[in-house]
Amino acid sequence: MNYIKHLVSLPALKAIVLSFAAMFSFYSNAQNITINSDWQYLESNVKSVSEALKHSEWQTVVIPHTWNATDTVDSMPGYRRDASWYRKTLTLPKNTNNRFVVYFEGVNMQAEVFVNGEKAFEHIGGYVGFDVEITRFLSKTGDNEILVRASNEYNRDLIPSQKSDFFIHGGITRDVWLKTLPQNFISRVQVDMPKVSTETADTLIISEIDAEHNQTVKLTYSLTDPSGTEVLSQNQQVDLRLGKQQVSQALNQINKPQLWSPAAPNLYNLAITLTADDKELQTINQVVGYRWFEMKPNKGFYVNGEKMLIRGTHRHEEHAGIGAALSNKLHYKDMQQIKDMGANFVRLGHYPQDPEVYKAANELGLVIWDELPWCRGGIGGDEWKSNTEYLLKAQIKQNRNEPSIAFWSLGNEMYWEEDFEGGGDPAKITPYLEKLNQLTKQLDPSRITTIRKYYPGADIVDAFSPSIWAGWYGGSYGQYADAIKSSMQKYPTFLHMEYGASSHVGRHTETPISKDGMQGAQVSVDEAMNQAVVKSVAKDSDWNENYAVDLFDWHTIVTENTDNFAGNAQWAFKDFGTPLRPENPIPYMNQKGLVDRNGNPKDAYYVFASHWSTKPFCYIESKTWTHRNGPKEGQKVTVYCNTETAELSLNNKSLGKKKRDAEQFPAGGLVWQVPFENGENTLRVHGRTANGVEVKDTLNVNYLIGSHGEIAQIKLSSKPLSNGNVLIEAQAVDTKGNRVLDYNKRSYFFNMTSHGQLIENQGTPTGSSIIEMTSGYAAIEFIPGQKPTTIEYRNQNVKGVYLAL
Repeated sequence: MNYIKHLVSLPALKAIVLSFAAMFSFYSNAQNITINSDWQYLESNVKSVSEALKHSEWQTVVIPHTWNATDTVDSMPGYRRDASWYRKTLTLPKNTNNRFVVYFEGVNMQAEVFVNGEKAFEHIGGYVGFDVEITRFLSKTGDNEILVRASNEYNRDLIPSQKSDFFIHGGITRDVWLKTLPQNFISRVQVDMPKVSTETADTLIISEIDAEHNQTVKLTYSLTDPSGTEVLSQNQQVDLRLGKQQVSQALNQINKPQLWSPAAPNLYNLAITLTADDKELQTINQVVGYRWFEMKPNKGFYVNGEKMLIRGTHRHEEHAGIGAALSNKLHYKDMQQIKDMGANFVRLGHYPQDPEVYKAANELGLVIWDELPWCRGGIGGDEWKSNTEYLLKAQIKQNRNEPSIAFWSLGNEMYWEEDFEGGGDPAKITPYLEKLNQLTKQLDPSRITTIRKYYPGADIVDAFSPSIWAGWYGGSYGQYADAIKSSMQKYPTFLHMEYGASSHVGRHTETPISKDGMQGAQVSVDEAMNQAVVKSVAKDSDWNENYAVDLFDWHTIVTENTDNFAGNAQWAFKDFGTPLRPENPIPYMNQKGLVDRNGNPKDAYYVFASHWSTKPFCYIESKTWTHRNGPKEGQKVTVYCNTETAELSLNNKSLGKKKRDAEQFPAGGLVWQVPFENGENTLRVHGRTANGVEVKDTLNVNYLIGSHGEIAQIKLSSKPLSNGNVLIEAQAVDTKGNRVLDYNKRSYFFNMTSHGQLIENQGTPTGSSIIEMTSGYAAIEFIPGQKPTTIEYRNQNVKGVYLAL
């Protein structure tokens, strides 16, 4: 959603905008409305409008839309890298003096826009928006046909590299807006803050105006504080001349500004009204956040002069079943979940994201690292450079006003996996990086420039992140404190982007790898260029949730207790698709997320919340660890809470109260030896905060005293779900019916008829027809049909088990 809104009312469009009345104030000649519905889609790569219109296979879709919603994570190698067409009819008022602009928030990756058969615009780059003025192409009848040819075809002259560790979705993946504008209108507003302190704030407004004719106009600036109280109002007279021009205005100084920060995300609103002959033509509303950011050498990161430890994560723009075509609601939900976890920072990897993401960050209080999509591939030739520089300029121009952005990242792992011969050579990359850094400083001197994992450029940018994956791609997580202290000595403005571990939801062990690491693994915490030749936890472990929980807990304790450390960001918040990982437990999924691809929290989410969140909670590890084996003395149970104390009980018998110590590993000391009974057990935890707030959690555990036997069969069963669907469950059991907890084979589910439908190609624990078992268990959701069907389960050794539904 583009919330720099052009506000207005046109009688002829009254019916269209009626539903927006709660969002917009209306003026006489300008408005901005989404036109996401009733688009037609043609999955064909024909080149011309005439060829496209000959086809009869057009189907109705709603924007945002991608043709790669599910094929990225299906069972077939590769995904559709091609072109398609979109078509929409716009009925606009006839004989009007208005100008009309269609704004696309994002078309992946290249777009050609046609209006009534004529080519109106061409754009390259999928992660920035663009305007298309359609006024001169409009028909006299009022009915107008917009066609868009979108393409995500292979193009090595366009960043990001095809060798990046994420999918490049094709389509109109973000909102589309229709702007109805006066003949002379404000096309863009830039808000600069030459000086901000706790005492005063200066504001400079630069407006870009597109004039169709000469005219004397008045600009009125009205600034309201976070409570809605107007704190200043100023007027400016401007003599417009035909064409585009910039108009600057310094606003009166603000005293005692309410500063924006993650703890207090105070937002002002600036309304700029364009008036001519006492008639209001256009009003633009722009949020303003007064704040300043600094990286102080050997001291860390500062917001408004106060040190802020970065407690962060990363986000890819992706969700189960819809790929990159997320609704604004889903974008905001991701950011809300991150904030609820207690984070104060999000690195947007590895490209600028939907405008709704920045809106959420501004409102919730999340500092943003905004990244140019120079991800892998090295450096290319003149066309590559031209595209890259255009995208950098467009990204900064588009996102410059966002209060939450502190960092402009110029790239990630740029020298890896070169696309052009010699493109990974630092002698070529480093001078170009210097050019991009200078360009960024010219466009916006107020932000911090950064890169990750390009060591020859560490001294070029304002802040640098090397690659440290302690306990995953190399070394052990017990080495993390030494690793970051070493980097702090090497790089005065060091911060740490990317660390973590993959976890396959539901896979558990009583004996996860310890802080001392895997025997025989690579000793160094540095990420090897060729991971295939080294032994590591990433490549040679089973990705159980228990190890990920321990690694994150250890990292967080170190982070919270290292003086002068700027902080770090875990990779990544949500599981996401990748073409580079076909043999993962869920094929083609990067499973390092704290939530699955549907947004459901994994165990690791609660580790971070226990350190960072202010909302009281307790969580028994783990909702998916419902079957356990062991001695009569029982097993240890870990509980993650952010309360002062917690008391655990087994089958209504207290096992004692413990006081949480945030610096104690693991789980702040909230670990109990639990003497489980054979069979079903109920665990309950009762947490209490210092001011008396109580929280609870419950977990049922089936415990086997002793150990299960070898697998005897795969048992299939089903149970109804609240949404009307059915969950089909496969369990590996021994001759006594006990779950075989070390059975983790790759499993395959099939629907043997055309009746009903398996929910597959989602990249989630219950939305994948090909998936590795987790502790002897796998499941998939099924939508029942009108007639009975049979579900088949197979794996390499089990030739077929059947369930009639």
